[in-house]
Amino acid sequence: MASRSAMMDDDGYPSSSAAPAFDSQHEWEEHRRATIDDDRDELDLLGEDGDDNNRRGNDDMILDDDPLRDDLNQPMSFKRKQKQSVFSQTSRLFSAFTGGRSPRNSHDIPGRPSPTSNTRLDGNGSGSKDGGPMDWYVEGPGRRVGYEDLTAIDWIFEYTKERQRLRMLSSGSNSLVGWIRLLLDNSQVWIVLLLTGLAAGMLAAAIDVATDWLADLKFGFCSTIDGGAFHLSKSSCCLGYEDHAQCQGWYPWARAFGIHSGGGKWFIEYFFYVLLALSFAVSAAILVKEYAIYAKHSGIPEIKTVLGGFVIRRFLGIQTLVTKSLGLVLAVASGMWLGKEGPLVHVACCCANVFIKLFPSINNNEARKREILSAAAASGISVAFGSPIGGVLFSLEQLSYYFPDKTMWQSFVCAMTAAVTLQALDPFRSGKLVLYQVKYSSGWHGFELVPFVLLGIAGGIYGGLFIKANMRVAEWKKTSRWMPGPVTQVAIVAGLTALINYPNYYMRAQTSELVSNLFTECAKMVDDQFGLCKTGAASFGTIALLIFAAVLGFFFAAVTFGLQIPAGIILPSMAIGALSGRALGILMELFQRAAPNFPLFLHQCEPDIPCITPGTYAIIGAAAFLAGVTRMTVSIVVITFELTGALTYVLPIMISVMISKWVGDAFARRGIYESWIHFNSYPYLDPNNSGEDLSPLIPDVPASQIMTRLDSDLIVLTATGHTIASLTKILETTPYRGFPVISDPRSAVLLGYISRAELSFILLSPGGRAANLPPETECFFSHQPLADPLTTLDLRPWMDQTPLTLPGRSPLHLAVSYFQKLGVRYVLFAERGVLQGLLTRKDVWHVMNGAEERVRDDVGVGNVGTGSGRMGVSGRGREEGRGESAGLLGVDARDYFVGQGGGREGRSGSFAGSQGSIL
Repeated sequence: MASRSAMMDDDGYPSSSAAPAFDSQHEWEEHRRATIDDDRDELDLLGEDGDDNNRRGNDDMILDDDPLRDDLNQPMSFKRKQKQSVFSQTSRLFSAFTGGRSPRNSHDIPGRPSPTSNTRLDGNGSGSKDGGPMDWYVEGPGRRVGYEDLTAIDWIFEYTKERQRLRMLSSGSNSLVGWIRLLLDNSQVWIVLLLTGLAAGMLAAAIDVATDWLADLKFGFCSTIDGGAFHLSKSSCCLGYEDHAQCQGWYPWARAFGIHSGGGKWFIEYFFYVLLALSFAVSAAILVKEYAIYAKHSGIPEIKTVLGGFVIRRFLGIQTLVTKSLGLVLAVASGMWLGKEGPLVHVACCCANVFIKLFPSINNNEARKREILSAAAASGISVAFGSPIGGVLFSLEQLSYYFPDKTMWQSFVCAMTAAVTLQALDPFRSGKLVLYQVKYSSGWHGFELVPFVLLGIAGGIYGGLFIKANMRVAEWKKTSRWMPGPVTQVAIVAGLTALINYPNYYMRAQTSELVSNLFTECAKMVDDQFGLCKTGAASFGTIALLIFAAVLGFFFAAVTFGLQIPAGIILPSMAIGALSGRALGILMELFQRAAPNFPLFLHQCEPDIPCITPGTYAIIGAAAFLAGVTRMTVSIVVITFELTGALTYVLPIMISVMISKWVGDAFARRGIYESWIHFNSYPYLDPNNSGEDLSPLIPDVPASQIMTRLDSDLIVLTATGHTIASLTKILETTPYRGFPVISDPRSAVLLGYISRAELSFILLSPGGRAANLPPETECFFSHQPLADPLTTLDLRPWMDQTPLTLPGRSPLHLAVSYFQKLGVRYVLFAERGVLQGLLTRKDVWHVMNGAEERVRDDVGVGNVGTGSGRMGVSGRGREEGRGESAGLLGVDARDYFVGQGGGREGRSGSFAGSQGSIL
């Protein structure tokens, strides 16, 4: 056909140099019909003798598939035609606005779908996609059903699906309607981000106001005197009074009951403090237990896992959002050593998830959802610290698994919107975004670098000891048989905290108020409720009280973080660091006053001007201690800078944070969030933990020693020879999350991989096509040209025909990099197309978390590094019938998860859920 058409002139007729020549249109039509008859005669030579009518019908069907036959009423021409103006024809003018295209376009031939069309193959087999020229459709990554709970997403498939959607959307953008449609699609992300920022700002303001009121309710209430009301906090009730002691509208509980004696006042106020604190904490625990179990803790370890590609259903639902917000108000108001900064990140992500559901194009793509959740997390830190830039860096440094440039810009917009909303609402009526936002009027001196370095060392030691203590407490609660229920645990810790907090006035107040007073310099302090700036406050007695409060806070925070209530660790760590830093600042102040002629002070301190500002030590100590427990660096420096607004203190903050991280890393490489991820056995593979960091975790062996081998225990499916009944039996008798597909048992040529979810959907779905076919229906995974599409089941569209493969001799480090950088769920190993084995995300997770030591102890396998054997017999669990719950490394996953504390409270007890799989 191409040779004939190459000799045609501009109008579609044969050129003058072609032979034979045609003098009229009629002669050209006669020649075309004769050519078609010749083509049918050629097809007759390929078939068997039989009914001429049937053969003629089959010939017509084959020729109907010819893409050049359908629209040849006019002779073809391959000459570029002169472009016409949009306004030259009415139809062209209309198509410019609607995006319609001429049917003469070679990609829009009537009756034939375009290769770029998004034709779907449903379970009923609608659409001609079996064999022949339509076979291109069933090649590629295959189709997917929705991800199950506690499974990992396929990043590559999700981004491939998004590229195809954008390609289809852009194909019609050459018209006004198409351009508007593309603009609306691009604006959906920004609408979600703006709504998330507004919601996060409003919720943060509401949480701040409600928390202040309930926290002050432990000490008294606001009467109607001077225009007050019961629902007002002390600061709002006494607004306008520089000294709150002169406020007449605020009624302490002793005054409300008419008790005026010193001992009676102390006892009644102590009683109400403990009673209300206990009531608030227990109420928060009951809310979490009864309505949303995922509202407990800070939520940041789970958010890191979700952003890493793991699916946790209901973790970001609206019920979790409501429960987390109410429970956070009650938990913080109880006075326990916890903070609301980490949980606010969870709240912001819940808001984003709610708004994402309004736009199906985003909601149906798990990868895009995680990009928006990364941006939403920045708004949570923005409203928690009043630090928009710090929020963006926090999301980049601590939370996000995949953070491209567009996500940074989206995070900035979302964080800015949240901060602007919080500033407009002004919950503290002070113009501050957060209560402990301060300004310093003086700088620092060179000799102060020595105490700043000491604070950094102390912060690293605190971080290492705190993580170890917190993990020991969590393991003890998990393994202890006589441990009471979660609500009782909260009641015990809350009651003990309230009993000890009240006598020490540094611990009695809310953590945010304590940090605010510790940060403030005496020259700018209006209401010195802790007596830090009164005459004689700079004494060794004050230092002792501060250190005592810091030590008690350490133990209370280690016990509290992990209870079944919304609780963050950021603000308690800052409070402990601020207490320690303020004590060191007062000590330096006493030293400078006692020895003003000391060489270090003589040339740098001016006479009659305070040389030491203890508040600066408090904020540097807070940054150092926070860095020690979280192992963050840049984001902490920026957050602290935005809190103080003092550019001159950036250098000492950087020094203390850097030293704190170094010292903390000497204890353990994991921060508090990573430790909880490991404790809960979440399948999170840190993409930044590569190179030298992986050397002690991953043995220097080929991947073939770790993978599940084909010649031992790997369950595979062959391309043919299966029926619906046989595949259903395989699903019923094996718990594995997927099956490699090979050509036949002898050659074992790799054809692809089909997941259990897709196979179960197409075979067991009530509305699927398999439900209308008999159990003996033949199923196949390769192209079968003679198969009847009405009586067979083609499973190729549900199979991943382009899985990632590596040679079996590839280093294990390379395979781990595939899982970390690409977020894949499995990697197949093949040699010249022949399947050798399979490596899953669970295998890599076990290796990176030290499971090889447990396997070596329990199973007695020889030295892995020498290549004397694989890390445990990967098929051991399969051969013993324990299924995938035993893991691919021979470790019983249930025993391993329980030993690591991976059981989920309020659920089935095993983290892996269904069959223990984390694929």
